[in-house]
Amino acid sequence: MTDARVLHNVFSVVVHLAPVPVVARIPTVLPHSEDLDSLARRQRAELDVTRWLADQGTPVIPPSPLVPREPVRRDGFSMTFWQFVEEDRDKEPDYVANSESVADLHAAMRAYPGRLSFLSAADPRFIAESLVLLEKLPDLIGAAELDRARREWQILEPRVRSRRAFEEAFPGVDLQPIHGDSPPANIFSGTDGDLYADFELITSGPVEWDLAALGPVHEAAYDRGARRNGTRLLNEDVLRFVNAVGMLRIIASLTLVPQLPELAEYLKPAVDQWQTMPFAGGLAP
Repeated sequence: MTDARVLHNVFSVVVHLAPVPVVARIPTVLPHSEDLDSLARRQRAELDVTRWLADQGTPVIPPSPLVPREPVRRDGFSMTFWQFVEEDRDKEPDYVANSESVADLHAAMRAYPGRLSFLSAADPRFIAESLVLLEKLPDLIGAAELDRARREWQILEPRVRSRRAFEEAFPGVDLQPIHGDSPPANIFSGTDGDLYADFELITSGPVEWDLAALGPVHEAAYDRGARRNGTRLLNEDVLRFVNAVGMLRIIASLTLVPQLPELAEYLKPAVDQWQTMPFAGGLAP
């Protein structure tokens, strides 16, 4: 293997192991709440669901058939291996069309038979621990903003950690397997068509989670897709909830800045936007 090349290098290093059609993905920037064992559990769930979706004919980037479908641990890293797909570099992403397409992904995922934990993509442990750690990082967030984040978390945390608490707060809202990590932004433009990708945060939860923070245009696009395939439309109350939780995950992600300094500028617009939003999404305690 002499032609390996890096395809992507931000939170993970993604390497095409050319000349073989295999891509290695190695997470390198991890939350302080995650160790290699918990990362490997997430990776196994991702490998399982993408293999299952591929077997059902859903357009996904599947695990490589040339490598055992298991995370591999080497030198303090846990990595997974995927089928290489040639990218259509001339195609511009259409996030509105992608949002409509996510309704089809959700319809396909409903029958997934594997067990998934409730809203693990929200990573409540990471949020809770980060709101403590941020006290020691005053250059990243002010005291008043940190106080607001902590008070919001007191309201939101029970509905993130407990499926029962969520169902009591949002009666009649069904839960199902969901992508977990903004799938409209994780559709890969292959030369033979679009493929759903990056199921690293696969979880069980409300479909609204996958549209968090995208706004009304993308929400309307999703609803068009849901009407077309006969699945339910987005619930406004749940959208407010997932948007509020998503913003607190962004605040928590400030703790990753020491590992990835360029993240500070990337997160700043979202942090500024959060300060203009209703407290805890306007949800009552």
